Amino acid sequence: MSAQVQALYDFTGEPGTTEMSITCGEILTLLNTEIGEGWWEGRNAKGETGLFPAAYVRKLTPEESSQTKAAPPAPRYDQAADDWGDSQFSAGDNNFQRGASHEDGWDDDWDDDTYSEIGPSQQQHKPPSYTPQTPLTPLPGMPINDYNHHIDDNASNFGSSVGTVRKNKFAPSSKISGESYLLATLNVEVPDSDKVYIIQDEEGYVWSPLSQPYTVTVASPKKESKFKGIKSFIAYQLTPSFNNIQVSRRYKHFDWLHERLQEKFTLIPIPPLPDKQISGRYDEQLIERRRVQLQEFVDWMCKHPVLSKSEVWQHFLTCTDEKRWKAGKRQAERDNLLGLNYCVSLIVPEKALLQSQVDHITEQCHIFINSMDASVKAVSNMCVLQTKRFQGPYKSDCQKIGEAFYSLGNSLGLDEGSIVSKSKLTSAITMTGGIYIEIGRMYDEQPKYDWEPLGDKFHLYKGIVGSFPDVLANHKGAVQKKRECERLTAEHKMEVAQLNEVLRRTDVISYALLAEINHFKSERTVDLKATMQKFLRQQITFYKKIVDKLETTLRYYDE
Repeated sequence: MSAQVQALYDFTGEPGTTEMSITCGEILTLLNTEIGEGWWEGRNAKGETGLFPAAYVRKLTPEESSQTKAAPPAPRYDQAADDWGDSQFSAGDNNFQRGASHEDGWDDDWDDDTYSEIGPSQQQHKPPSYTPQTPLTPLPGMPINDYNHHIDDNASNFGSSVGTVRKNKFAPSSKISGESYLLATLNVEVPDSDKVYIIQDEEGYVWSPLSQPYTVTVASPKKESKFKGIKSFIAYQLTPSFNNIQVSRRYKHFDWLHERLQEKFTLIPIPPLPDKQISGRYDEQLIERRRVQLQEFVDWMCKHPVLSKSEVWQHFLTCTDEKRWKAGKRQAERDNLLGLNYCVSLIVPEKALLQSQVDHITEQCHIFINSMDASVKAVSNMCVLQTKRFQGPYKSDCQKIGEAFYSLGNSLGLDEGSIVSKSKLTSAITMTGGIYIEIGRMYDEQPKYDWEPLGDKFHLYKGIVGSFPDVLANHKGAVQKKRECERLTAEHKMEVAQLNEVLRRTDVISYALLAEINHFKSERTVDLKATMQKFLRQQITFYKKIVDKLETTLRYYDE
């Protein structure tokens, strides 16, 4: 008797492919488990055969196969979210470290776009990625969210990060810790070429600006396939201006990069990726929207004085050789300078910071970020609503007006033998109806010129602003540790020299936070100004076109 499996989650197969849709609780006969890339082949009760994600089903025991027990309910997102953060990992825990041998390939793992690119509406159907272990105690004085990654059997699968739903493929790294840097137990020599400088200018403390700015173009998304057409995906072409050598990257490659950046730069908000999608993945309009949002991600990376020079980002932009990619991938995943440990690379002014001033700035930033978070979400929602209205009610109303006037003109045309001017009036009214129908089509097309680009820009800001609370929490955790060390010194449990080193290193972290706050302020000032100008120009152009059409129609009544 062939083995049977039971679907744990709903999955919708992509039309026109070998994928097969399955429903939670459905019993399937297993035909082939050697497809590869996380796919199995099976047959449903209707006799239909096809491929489905192996992670979406569970094998039944012989007893279960005969009894066809009901499937357990799929994990609920809201339940998973309640337990978020109840389980932590601390330094020294190696139970979840994945060996490089399992992650060497460019396309060898987490390759299935079907269930790795899941949008918010499908979160409750996403399968667990790994089993939780016994929680470990975080380092003393370190805030839970700051120096340890969280994991829960369900919550880990819904890693909410900056406006994009990510798959937490990699286990929390034992190398992410702040104590090793603060207490000077981290001994790493940083080459001069990798050092990052913070300087003071008229705006305050800032990252040393880029000496050679560059841009990267994201273009030519195209559908590709492998395994003789069994798996399809969209590849985007990236071209950096500093070498003009094009590289091809899939969404999952961006996702891997995003994971690395978030691990390494905990004091810098990482721009968000487009939301993941499971339905309509090959729709041209969706692909173009994703390309635009990837361009926003890339633009922000290129303009950031630190992120734009990071080794993992440069590797992502320039690597065209598979062997070099594997080596660079392993190196990035073994990076020792993660989290606050990265601060060992920073060169800051020698002046000691006044803690009261730092506290004042961070408190102001906290108040601003809370307000900004609500504002950018409101703008994002408004962009979605306006797009729907333009393409729905506004378009429909204009067409109804046009049809009414057109009908009136046709009725007047039936009145033969009336005054001579009748035909001109009838023609003008009929033309008025046609103009309103055309205006309706204009409403349908307009959002791609104004509301959608505005929404894409605020998708970026929603992600960046949404990451700032974690950045502030990381800094706050370091300050708390510093105060703990001051208390220990007062109790003669810590040497004064050691405390001084803690104070100096806490200042380095504070300098980094101040530099990032100023960078965000300067970037958004320029960026939002240009964004709003472009939006308003598009609005003016649109409404001018409507006015021009109405004025042209009006002149027909004067002839």
